[in-house]
Amino acid sequence: MPEPEIRELRYFRAVAEELNITRAAERLGIAQPPLSRAVRQLERRLGVALFDRTGPRLALTRAGTTLAEEAAAVLDALDAAVRRTRRAGLPRAALVVTAKPGVATELLRKVGARARAEPDAPELRVVVSGFGEQADLVRTGRADAALAGCFHGHGLDTEPLATEPRVAALAPDHPLAQRDVLSIADLAAEPAPRWGGSPVLDRAFWLGQPDRPADGPVVRDTAQLLEVVALGQAVALVPASLAVRNVRPDVVYRPVRDAAPYRTLALWPAGSRSPGIAWFVRTAQDVAAALTAGSTREGA
Repeated sequence: MPEPEIRELRYFRAVAEELNITRAAERLGIAQPPLSRAVRQLERRLGVALFDRTGPRLALTRAGTTLAEEAAAVLDALDAAVRRTRRAGLPRAALVVTAKPGVATELLRKVGARARAEPDAPELRVVVSGFGEQADLVRTGRADAALAGCFHGHGLDTEPLATEPRVAALAPDHPLAQRDVLSIADLAAEPAPRWGGSPVLDRAFWLGQPDRPADGPVVRDTAQLLEVVALGQAVALVPASLAVRNVRPDVVYRPVRDAAPYRTLALWPAGSRSPGIAWFVRTAQDVAAALTAGSTREGA
């Protein structure tokens, strides 16, 4: 039996993520009949059912769930190889690094200053990204390395750079805002923001509560996050530095004694031997250590 084609895997991935043939076909820009035929052909090639079609909604079988995970790794690796190969063929290839606004971009600015000062350092091109986008940008080759607060999934190596406390962001009239110190248990009933990842992982990240899906508004950046908090639509754990930089009358911040700290990580493709990425990670470690030492001296 012939191996699955890349086109078939891309089609399957769209259907697996949408769980709706119509939406998947629109996303792929093709008609529904050829998409349905391609999925059936893939099932015949593999000799297993990938979707359960007996219920009111399309659902993945156990085999389908496995292929969805494995196909994501294959397709991301292929996309990354194509993008990095094209970038390497440019007359002067830059190292593309990404982070979301905040602590990570401040760190990137200092790493960039080091790069400009060192003759043997790679040329850095910084891409500012949104919540939860950094890992996917690296996996798919749109970035060579990233600084991020968290990541989930496959295909990346990581190095911790810094940690800091998290605080709860609340509307001033929220009942919890009347207390000086909170706990994770106090946040159990609160709505959590969503940033387009897994709703359960979203809730674990924003409230330290992985027991049920996030049920608050979708946010894509810090400005949206603070607006939905100010409107009382969600509560969120945020880095203490974010609270310091975003003092506003319609949001209050309260310490949470048992909240896991916010970690800033360097992310890069697993197994990479790139000298430029090695320089970037090493320099990010040095800069982060210097910043932490400076903060410690100021607080002493």
